Amino acid sequence: MPRRHLHVTAAADAPLSAALRALRTQLAVPDAFPPDVLAEAEAAAKAPRLPDYDATDIPFFTIDPPTSKDLDQAMHLARRPEGGYRVHYAIADVAAFVTPGGALDAEAHRRATTLYLPDGKVPLHPAVLSEGAASLLPGNTAPALLWRIDLDADGRQVAVDLRRARVRSVAKLDYEGAQAQIDGGTAEEPLALLAYIGPLREQLEIERGGVSLNVPEQEVVETDGTYTLHYRAPLPVDGWNAQISLLTGMVAADLMIAAGTGILRTLPPAPDGAVTRLRLSAKALGIDWPHHVSYAELIRSLDPNNSRHAAFLQEATSLLRGSDYTPFTGGHIPSPAVHAAVADEYTHCTAPLRRLIDRYTGELSLAASAGTAPPEWVLSALDTLPQDMAKGTKLANKAERESVDIVEAALMSHRIGETFDSIVIDVQEHEPDVGTVHLPDPAVVGRVEADGAPLPLGDPLRVRLTKADPGRDKVLFAPA
Repeated sequence: MPRRHLHVTAAADAPLSAALRALRTQLAVPDAFPPDVLAEAEAAAKAPRLPDYDATDIPFFTIDPPTSKDLDQAMHLARRPEGGYRVHYAIADVAAFVTPGGALDAEAHRRATTLYLPDGKVPLHPAVLSEGAASLLPGNTAPALLWRIDLDADGRQVAVDLRRARVRSVAKLDYEGAQAQIDGGTAEEPLALLAYIGPLREQLEIERGGVSLNVPEQEVVETDGTYTLHYRAPLPVDGWNAQISLLTGMVAADLMIAAGTGILRTLPPAPDGAVTRLRLSAKALGIDWPHHVSYAELIRSLDPNNSRHAAFLQEATSLLRGSDYTPFTGGHIPSPAVHAAVADEYTHCTAPLRRLIDRYTGELSLAASAGTAPPEWVLSALDTLPQDMAKGTKLANKAERESVDIVEAALMSHRIGETFDSIVIDVQEHEPDVGTVHLPDPAVVGRVEADGAPLPLGDPLRVRLTKADPGRDKVLFAPA
């Protein structure tokens, strides 16, 4: 999970935009697709491998940001006559377009994941597929992996079916519009039921000890030569929508475990040191975190509309670092097999347009559901997929961290020499005069150098901004 969701508006030009462009070059971020990849994608878009099963009579809808075109998931919700709910969840079938061993496949393995940078995304697949033929755009008849998950009245899974199908979405909703329909009582039942199923799944998450981070998006806006940050706090429908994806990932993990072959998304419990550091961040932001209150309980108590809570939620993602992709075969289930944040077995399988591994977990889930052996091209990649994903994720994380540094430097560049309240949240073990401070307002984390004087870990410290130049100097503070 990313530490921050950042988007730079078109108004935020030089020097911020120039620094972000330079970052792409510095990190060797993939640029345009090679000609052979584009040619293969164009041909595949014209002749996808469509399945026989026709589910175009189900009026699916999608919920995504308003400008998104790479739509991986579409859903339809209904009540079951015997009680409970039926979730139809269609996932874009990228394998219907990508030939194993081809140029398109090789390029996807090289990229591994779509990169979302403040100044624009770097896609996993060419737009003719990811924003065209393979996307679940309204009116587009597309191949999909169709999940049917039946839930009881408490939201617990009671039955599952998975198959390839042709599907057609009838509506592309955004979060604000979907929330407005639900709140205003104008949503038709397939959408209105999300307000019932989502909270039921959230309650089950609480019961099993899981946690979902409602991390706000930040938009950087330039006004009169200075930069400001604006938050978009997640709406309830964001969380309900995410619960459907989480449900599917847990069901897929169960199928693969039962079959004895698969890939899990695993995360060990956070180390004590990381929790201690996060407690210091809470203190810096004036958030009361009693020792008897768990991390999950605290997260659920926070309001992402509160700027201090929003800043803490961004820092709280640090406890989710260390996630891995763990393949297994022959019934040798890995231990531990649980994802600590989900508090259950889980896999990534709902974003194949944007994440390489989801194409493989989709195939593994299909085989497990049908009781057949997975395709050879899937089995032969199991050993190397985690490395491919690790490389892509490493680039994504580095690009994200550097982007945050650039954006914070731009935000603070006009305030060099000013002093701020802060708290010391980290001190280097072998250089006690060097550490990290967290400013409550503006919500900035930066390096501090005390020139020989030991820093007071966990204590308030008045600091002066000494450097902030996007693309050159990261934010740097000194004791005031």
